[in-house]
Amino acid sequence: MEFTQQRANQNTVITISESTLTLSHTQLKMPCFISSKRAEEVSISSLEQITKETLFPLLSPDSLNLLIIGTGKHSIFLSAKQQVVLSELGLGVECMSNISACNSFNLLLSDLRSVGLLIL
Repeated sequence: MEFTQQRANQNTVITISESTLTLSHTQLKMPCFISSKRAEEVSISSLEQITKETLFPLLSPDSLNLLIIGTGKHSIFLSAKQQVVLSELGLGVECMSNISACNSFNLLLSDLRSVGLLIL
């Protein structure tokens, strides 16, 4: 899917396909993580792998307030235990389909929010 709104931020999502995500300056294979300052491929490939330990290296350089997780074609949600653990980090987490996640990320990024996007 192609996103029509481009922002000045180079990490705005331009297109997403079954296996890749394109930003204005690069293309990443999924799974990947994007914030206003970084874009990188990651080894987290399922919701079950999301813990404080796996997210900390991604989150610590950016001090994010919100992490949006794209879970594929359909929304899949974190377990209650995972939600509690991540809330202890002071991090808001939202899970949604990849297309919705990219749209939400672009919108919040354009509002200069401290947001990250993890596409699984």
